[in-house]
This record gives sequence, C-alpha cells and structure tokens, in this order.
Amino acid sequence: RWQKVLYERQPFPDNYVDQRFLEELRKNVRARRYRYGAVVFQSGAVVQQLCSVCVFVVTWWYMDAGLLSPQRLWGAALGASLLGYGLFDAVDGGTGRRESGRTRWADLKSTLVFGAFTYGFSPVLKTLTESISTDTIYAMSSLMLLGHLIFFDYGANAAIVSSTLSLNMAIFASVCLASRLPRALHAFVMVTFAMQIFALWPMLQKKLKARTPRCYVGVTVLFALAALAGLATVSGVGAVLFAALLLAISCLCPYCLIRLQLLKDNIHGPWDEAEIKEDLSRFLM
Repeated sequence: RWQKVLYERQPFPDNYVDQRFLEELRKNVRARRYRYGAVVFQSGAVVQQLCSVCVFVVTWWYMDAGLLSPQRLWGAALGASLLGYGLFDAVDGGTGRRESGRTRWADLKSTLVFGAFTYGFSPVLKTLTESISTDTIYAMSSLMLLGHLIFFDYGANAAIVSSTLSLNMAIFASVCLASRLPRALHAFVMVTFAMQIFALWPMLQKKLKARTPRCYVGVTVLFALAALAGLATVSGVGAVLFAALLLAISCLCPYCLIRLQLLKDNIHGPWDEAEIKEDLSRFLM
C-alpha cells in the first residue's frame, strides 16, 4: 500500500497519489464574508480623501481667479484647525495625547516653526517653477495628486501603502499649484492649507472612525456635500460626474465586492506548502 513518506522505497512513481488524495481538499478556508454596511462604512476613507483633493483644487481655483483672498482663507483654515484640534482631544478625552507624551506647548511650537519657515520661504516657493510652463505644472500636479490617492493609507495592509510618500506627493502638488498664484502670500496660505487638509485632516478622520463611527459617517456625508457644492460653483458637469464617482465608490463597488465573493473558489489540500506553527525562537538564542 502506498504511503505518503519519502524515506522508504515504494514501487510507485514519484508523482503517484492514491484515491485518498482529494479527501483532504478544502475550499475557501480563509475566505472573508463581508457585510454590505461594513464595506460601505470602510469606503468612507476613500470618499473623504477624494473630497479632500476636490476641496483643495476648488480652493486653489478660487484663489487663482481672484474670488478668494488669502486673508479669508487663512482665517477660515485657522478657525477650522482650532476646532479640529479641540475635537481631536475631546473624542477620547485626551487619552491618546497622554499615551504619546506630547504636550500642547510642543504642538504650538511645531506650528509656529512650520508657519515661520513656510512664510519665510514663500517668495522662493512663488518663483520656484517660473522656468516651467503652466501646462507642465498642471500635468505634474495632476499626477502627484493621483499618486497621493493611490499610495494613501486607507487602512489596508498592502505593500503599496506609504503614508509618507502620499503626503509628500500632495505637498509637491500644492507647491506646484501655489507657484502659479499672484503673490507670495497666496503661495504661503495655499501650502499651509494643503498641510492642514492632507496631513491634519486625515488624523482627525482616523480618530473619529475609531472612537465615534456615527459621527464619522455624519462628517463624511457633510464633507462630501461641501465638496460637491464647491465643485458645482466651478463646473456643473464636473459636480455631476464627481457625485457619480462618489456613489459608485460608496455604493456600487461594495455591492460588486460582495457579489464577487460568492464566486470565490480557493482550494487547499495536501499540496499546500508546509507551515511551521511551532515557536522556534528558542533556537535563535
């Protein structure tokens, strides 16, 4: 009788298996079962980041067209930052701050240093890309914002995720677009606003998502409506297409994912690679 061993000679070829081979066949052992509501909730991170890019681009367009002064944008961004800063601590009662050991005075110093350096280098930012054509600037900014969306950390454990790269690409795009604004003050306010919406806003999103899911859903809906309203003032067709994109991501894509999960057919059996489950750390000491 054939035995599944390698240390004995048997009158069978090396690739021989008996009729018991498929008895150990298992299908979809580690397959996850998704719920539609849970997938829609998780898609909120993608929706919020798309809306962040939309709000940033619309704000830049208003400043470039002279419809929004840098003073008004600076005041609105400062007020929103103070509100978000207070909400960030209020959500968990300051637990996260105490665990990290970071004080409000340290946050204030970091803010002042960043603001001072950005304001001091704003004339350089304004003239940094004078030798580059405007079409090239727009193309580079579009590619950088697209890369920001691709590499952003939406909560998935994947090799493509890189929060640092995503943030750097967004800031690079903001510097490119800010260089096409009329004055150095416009460039300073635009880069500062980009840091707020691409660096600080996602931190508050994650805190709300982890601590208060209902509040997170409400903020996501309001933010999406605000982005659509701002885009509608620039382009009605663009607003309609953007609304269709958001609905597809938040409603249609989760439905397609759940339907495709029903067709999943992963097989497992004796042909799988061996997995060492024993703790071998004692051999490394």
